[in-house]
Amino acid sequence: MTTFNNGGPPGPGEGSVQVQPVTTAGERLLTRARHSFPLRFNRTQRLHPRRSLTAVLSVSVAGLPLALAVATPTPASASPAPITIVYITSVTGPGAAEDASSPAGFDARIAMQNAEGGVDGHKLVPQVIDDQTSPSEIATAVQDADSKAFGIVSQSPLFFLAAKYPQQQGIPVTGSYSDGPEWGQQPYTNMFAADAGSVDSKYPVNTQAGAFFKSHGATVLGTYGYGISPSSSRAAEQTAQSFQHAGGKVGVVDTSIPFGGVAFTSIALVAKQDHVNAYAPEMDSNSNYALATALKQAGVQAKGLFATGYEPDVINSPAWPSLQGDYFASLYRPWVLPDAGTEQMQAAMEKYAHFTKSDFPTFSQYEAWAGADLMIKGLQLAGPNPTRAAVIKDLRGLKSYNANGLLPNPIDYATVFGHDEPHQCTWVMQAGKSGFTPVSSKPFCGTDIPGTSTATS
Repeated sequence: MTTFNNGGPPGPGEGSVQVQPVTTAGERLLTRARHSFPLRFNRTQRLHPRRSLTAVLSVSVAGLPLALAVATPTPASASPAPITIVYITSVTGPGAAEDASSPAGFDARIAMQNAEGGVDGHKLVPQVIDDQTSPSEIATAVQDADSKAFGIVSQSPLFFLAAKYPQQQGIPVTGSYSDGPEWGQQPYTNMFAADAGSVDSKYPVNTQAGAFFKSHGATVLGTYGYGISPSSSRAAEQTAQSFQHAGGKVGVVDTSIPFGGVAFTSIALVAKQDHVNAYAPEMDSNSNYALATALKQAGVQAKGLFATGYEPDVINSPAWPSLQGDYFASLYRPWVLPDAGTEQMQAAMEKYAHFTKSDFPTFSQYEAWAGADLMIKGLQLAGPNPTRAAVIKDLRGLKSYNANGLLPNPIDYATVFGHDEPHQCTWVMQAGKSGFTPVSSKPFCGTDIPGTSTATS
């Protein structure tokens, strides 16, 4: 087996749409990106053309009052106080290619709720704060959110660096768990991952990836990750170990790829030399697609399993011919398999984000929608005069949440903290000539392998 390593530092654990002002924070650097799903599937992200930022940032908050930390009781003749919810993500910097369009999902969910009267009459005020993918300034972004918001929805690859601030102030946080293990570590019980519930900080190996590859004829696997990102490199290692557990051979584990790298000619030749016939790229989509193209050009006959990339923009892109027959995970129910949740989201995205009938969400838009949805759920549970503490308490007692059917399994927040879900499932789509088709109408599931760990520290 060929192994390359260059590990980075470990982490800790209604109406028309208007342009929304964005608060920026810091310089464009990256020491950690979002890449780890123990094949839910090993969580990486996409990097390909997007709708313009103007088209996706919505709901101007200029001049609107910001909610107090407690939505205080008001006289019967007065309207309930508005409640500000801040969404933190990477609108600029290296992470922008992944997340710049994601506010569309957040804003659409908030707009839909406001069209229904808000929460107990409280209008929800959305605001986006841009972390600029900057580890040196993420604290400023989060502290800015703390000063403005009742609650925070995070889809920042850097949130773990500043998670202590909302924790210390008792601010509820929902969103994507994949920046780091704090979503499942003490004292961060104010944090609720809308996608996975929580995190097992040991990052055990899951059977999902190995079983999927094995059942689709793979015999020799190559896995690839960024050296600067512990979550990316860990995902590559997890998938390799999962395949070995399933009885497969690992030909390459390369965790030396520079962040955003697209030069894969020599790497493809190594894969050919090692007889790789399946591969798992645990990187951003620009890198993943460049790898797929290089492998094809080198004559490597291999099928890929992409943790993300199931998105409309890749169809008929320059990379599309190289992706034919490859598989793409979708943690959230694809719109082509409709239920109440997909129909609700699709109607909202068409109304508020100007989606066409043929559009479907990016992974980051799903994540932003779910994070906002879970925060709204917390406010609803907390009653007509919600406090931060009540939202945290009530979410921690929430025994079944599935984002109205978008998630494959319900999450029990009363018991999941510090653990992975017992069964981790995702739908799988396959790239074909004219688009994606589901491999099955049912999600593909796996479980953690006891005694395994890929934690970096």
